[in-house]
Amino acid sequence: MHSARPSEPTIASLRDSSGAAAGDSLARYWTFYRAVADAQLARWLPPRPSRVLDISGGHGRTADRAAGAGHTVLEVRDPERPGRSAARGEPGRPARGTIPLVGDSGTLSYLVDASVDAVIAENRVLSRHLATEATIAEIARVLRPGGRVLLCVDSLTLGMALLAERNYWAHLSDVPSAEVVLVPWPDGTITRSFSSHQLRELLADAGLDVEWIRPRTALSPSTVEHVLAESPDALPRLIRTELSAGRPDESLGFHLLASARRTGRPRR
Repeated sequence: MHSARPSEPTIASLRDSSGAAAGDSLARYWTFYRAVADAQLARWLPPRPSRVLDISGGHGRTADRAAGAGHTVLEVRDPERPGRSAARGEPGRPARGTIPLVGDSGTLSYLVDASVDAVIAENRVLSRHLATEATIAEIARVLRPGGRVLLCVDSLTLGMALLAERNYWAHLSDVPSAEVVLVPWPDGTITRSFSSHQLRELLADAGLDVEWIRPRTALSPSTVEHVLAESPDALPRLIRTELSAGRPDESLGFHLLASARRTGRPRR
């Protein structure tokens, strides 16, 4: 007898891709989410050894994978939390091929113009930098011509759901006309959410050509949980299904993933 299909998850269970905020309620989905993110990064990385800047937050996951693929990785770490998580083993020790930089991931003033081939801005880091325009401009500045950036941000779908959950109806009514959507979280932090249109405009204004924007996962958490509860060995098949999705609706999902390329001189 098949188990009942789980209901859609609550917003609280989608706040943290580590799954910590949700307990075990979406453990299978977050395993899938992280595997998809790893596969997307592997597909995106330059085919030849390159100099990669990772501003994703100093947790090491993306930096280690880029270094493991043969790239030299400059990993920017928060001055307040320069080490790796103890859960990863040996805090503070970078992977071979990774050069740690303790500094502000929002300014990059310690890097010269056109000094890196690629930038990774995962882990929603650009949603936490509320002046995202300034950070994107810095990314464009340090990229060499032809260099690319891979970034992940909170979607407007997630932002509106969080506002509704907290009964911020006045804020919600302003969203359709708002150029910037800032979302207060229950823990007191504030993040910035983006529609695909806003994200395209942000990247274009910095002189970057958008290659594509897509939801991190087109498959819903409830679908993934249902399939993996029925068939735990279906994870590779689900990942292939996700990666082979043609052009998923950009409005789907609670995180947006984007790739853009610097083709000309970045705007000041």
